[in-house]
Amino acid sequence: MNLVSLRHLHAFRVVADLGGIRRSSESLYRASSAVARSVASLEESLGVQLFERKGRGMLLTAAGEVVRLRADRIEAELHGVREDAVRAQDREKNGRKVGGIEALLNERRLHAASLLAEVHHMPTVAHAMGTSQSAVSQAVARLEDMLGLPLFLRTAHGMLPTDAGRRWIERFERALAELRHIPEDVAALEGRVEGTVTIGALPLARSQLLPLAIASVLQRHPGLRVSSLESPYGELTAGLLSGRIDFIVGAMRHAPGDAFVQHALFEDKAALVARAGHPLAASKRLALGDLEGYPWVLSRAGTPLRESLVQFFDKQAVPAPLPAVETGDLALLRGLLVSSDMLTVLSAHQLHYEVASGQLAVLPFEMPGMERSIGIMTRKGAHLAPGARALLEEMEAISARWK
Repeated sequence: MNLVSLRHLHAFRVVADLGGIRRSSESLYRASSAVARSVASLEESLGVQLFERKGRGMLLTAAGEVVRLRADRIEAELHGVREDAVRAQDREKNGRKVGGIEALLNERRLHAASLLAEVHHMPTVAHAMGTSQSAVSQAVARLEDMLGLPLFLRTAHGMLPTDAGRRWIERFERALAELRHIPEDVAALEGRVEGTVTIGALPLARSQLLPLAIASVLQRHPGLRVSSLESPYGELTAGLLSGRIDFIVGAMRHAPGDAFVQHALFEDKAALVARAGHPLAASKRLALGDLEGYPWVLSRAGTPLRESLVQFFDKQAVPAPLPAVETGDLALLRGLLVSSDMLTVLSAHQLHYEVASGQLAVLPFEMPGMERSIGIMTRKGAHLAPGARALLEEMEAISARWK
């Protein structure tokens, strides 16, 4: 995992604040030559000049400004960890002291803690990082020593984060995400959109909106990479909060807490769908009674779409259909519809290609109140990388054409 050095970045930030190497060396308690080497190493790793060296001091270049923005956000996260540790020590009253943030200025330590919180197994972390188990253990111990409280508990289920560990590792992950975005920001100044965009993809965006947007953006920016995650909603929001996911796209739900921002793209209407040769497909207009006797395949109970369908039938004073098959697998649902007289209620966007190819048909049945907003969720205060912004802009442009 090639990341910018946090130690070099910290030295850069102090030089940017104080405007010179000599004044920064006093603040950092490091020799001027060591501070200068840190700045030079950071510039070399990024391939750009971050300062203009002038007689009146060191002035940030355009690249220096974008790097400083990320550096400020990283240090805010790490100082937040330290401040939380100080408050925790005040409550614990165990006599241990919280150290300065220097121990946190090590990207490999933060990465080791992040991986261990995910896999709970130290040998697996060591293998993933290409290091020894002893090195991973020492990295975590150094963080715990500085913070004054344990990050992990050893249990029968592996190394599990403590309550404090969960809070702090979430901030570590956000700091690491900011660090990953620095080279991407610098490349964008030179007209290159690079890096990896990680998307939390909910079902309603996967069939049409996301493929169209991704294909268009990659055609313009072939150096960009996209990773799509199709995990449960709770896991996606946790990933968004930690910075591992850039944004979530799909049917908008009530956001947990106030840490997220949602932006609607378009209104999606649920449709009654069956195979193209279904006995009801030739009708001009269907009523509720026409649907009796046909088997249903529906999403699982408790999903937003299923809840909306139950509410629709409640308003008609008719019992909601009991599905013969419940599934969240779109491939299985398609197969059942094509090979039987089953009915389903689903977004027409999700089955766009099957309807366009003549395999499936949208039946003439009105379902008022079954509209859903499709949109994007981001973390409040997040500063998205250029690739993520390009993809969001493309989705907005596509959605505007559908309205």
